[in-house]
Amino acid sequence: MQDLRHLVAQFPLQGRLEAILLRPARGRPAVRADQVLAVEGRGLQGDRAGSGRAGGGKRQVTLVQAEHLATVASLLRRDVLDAEDLRRNLVVSGINLLAAKSPFRDQPVQVHIGEEVVLEVSGPCEPCSKLEERLGPGAYNALRGHGGVTARVLRGGTLKVGDAVRCEAVRAAGGTA
Repeated sequence: MQDLRHLVAQFPLQGRLEAILLRPARGRPAVRADQVLAVEGRGLQGDRAGSGRAGGGKRQVTLVQAEHLATVASLLRRDVLDAEDLRRNLVVSGINLLAAKSPFRDQPVQVHIGEEVVLEVSGPCEPCSKLEERLGPGAYNALRGHGGVTARVLRGGTLKVGDAVRCEAVRAAGGTA
């Protein structure tokens, strides 16, 4: 029987970066991009969160699972929900983003996107009251548990729509779990 540490380290499939969205300023509509530069310790170039100081915060980048868009749309009795409505930076399909937050401090999970970028999930991206205003009554509760995750940029580089996304557990000493 495999122990929990071994199970947490198992990510048999890779996902795909489906969309990149930048939020130029608070309250302004999110803008789609085909590619963007992820800046180590900051976030995404051109996004309001990425313009802060180096090393700043656990919410440098936000990610949401593409599969959750249909779930939230259904809970809101809509046919579809556009990723722009949620204002998350990266839309990823094919992997469970919630599993990318390790329960073990000495065995973090890193999210690798494309050839260069490495992120570390820092926590859930809870919905805010503005989403209730934008999407209508009940949106806050429809999004709870489906709002995505926040992450820090550990290694920067260029992200492109269509990039492979994979998760990898690492030991605190730097080796792969």
